[in-house]
Amino acid sequence: MAPERGPWGDESEVVRAAGEWAARRVVRPTQSKTTARPAEELAAAAGATITAGGIGGEQALRVFGEILEPATRSQDDPMNLAYIPAAPTRAAVAFDLVTSAANVFAGTWEAGAGAIFAENQALGWILELLRWPPGAGGCFVAGGTAGNLSALAAARHRAHKRRGARPADGWRLACTADAHSSIRAAARVLDVGILEVPEDAAGHLTGSALAAALADEPDDVFAVVASAGTTNAGLVDDIAGVARVCGERGLWLHVDGAYGGAALAAPSARGLFAGVELADSFVVDPHKWLFAPYDCCALLYRDPELARAAHSQSASYLEQIDRGADNPADLAIHLSRRARGLPFWFSLATHGTDRYVAAIERTLAVTREVADAITRSDHLRLVCEPELSVLLFERPGWDEQDYARWSGEMARDGVILCLSTTWKGRTVLRLVFVNPETRPELVIEVLQSLR
Repeated sequence: MAPERGPWGDESEVVRAAGEWAARRVVRPTQSKTTARPAEELAAAAGATITAGGIGGEQALRVFGEILEPATRSQDDPMNLAYIPAAPTRAAVAFDLVTSAANVFAGTWEAGAGAIFAENQALGWILELLRWPPGAGGCFVAGGTAGNLSALAAARHRAHKRRGARPADGWRLACTADAHSSIRAAARVLDVGILEVPEDAAGHLTGSALAAALADEPDDVFAVVASAGTTNAGLVDDIAGVARVCGERGLWLHVDGAYGGAALAAPSARGLFAGVELADSFVVDPHKWLFAPYDCCALLYRDPELARAAHSQSASYLEQIDRGADNPADLAIHLSRRARGLPFWFSLATHGTDRYVAAIERTLAVTREVADAITRSDHLRLVCEPELSVLLFERPGWDEQDYARWSGEMARDGVILCLSTTWKGRTVLRLVFVNPETRPELVIEVLQSLR
């Protein structure tokens, strides 16, 4: 008698086909800059895909490969220099397939001990870069937004426990106007206010400005957020000065290094992060500048017990969980989670940290080379000196419409993805270098078209 098939029938052929497609994509990444299409065009091209009887694996894979995937931006293209792109190693992307195939529940040690152990090894390297004491730890979450929210939730919980009651006018966190948008989103979710601290002339949060903003000794501020690489301009705040003020006042210092924190690994940039060793919490996104695939944020605490107090969930069906174990579910706003740190771990284990350091230094060198070319040019002007790998520059005489027209033409022609932003009230162009395969001479050549 033939074996009885399950409800899905024989899936061996679709598994093989999907695996072969994925392998080809890993080996030969796409080179499209941006090919987004309107939803109505995609609907007309794809047709009905979700039907009562199904369209079959072969047809579903064809729709994805020929219609849907080409309508997405290739984040790892070396000439994708907009927003904060991503440049995962081939090893990391390949192991993301392994991670998905393993289907690990990585919320509790009991269910995912091996995967969590490996993730903690990867986190351990970041902790070494932070120079935090033994006992510090954390977990991987979906992105900087989830990481910032989780860290600030722990900070507010600690403040509430210390005070014993909510301030009459509610809690506030302190940051500058240029802090990442997720900080304001977190404030809304946590129902807390924001004490906006003025930036210095270059755009940094400084210890002196923070002290002045707190001069009237408000007792409603529970945390301060410093940026270790702002998204818009790549600036690193005066973390040491801010840490000193936080220490004097007993405030939680959270450092948002979602983009720039990776530069802790680069000896040439390490000095910018002085004081980060004193922070209470820290985030960095390996899917940005640490060469991992989406989505992956490392969330770290100096004292994980404070995070457990804020985030551990309780329910009758969770009573058997060993609360003394290393459970990622206890450290952030999540319970179910995939082992999203495994591709990062595998790439680190495969290549070694020395290659990571070299790759980050390479992108910093490329940034400097392009910046120098802009400075030497007779038609462009560097808006500010780069601190990390973000360049802001302008073409004197052009306005917002001119920049939009040029950016659109470059994107449609598949030349470069370079978009505008706003800096100190005016429109400028912005480049972000996180891909060590970006060739500076090609970028410099493209910038000649701005004449």
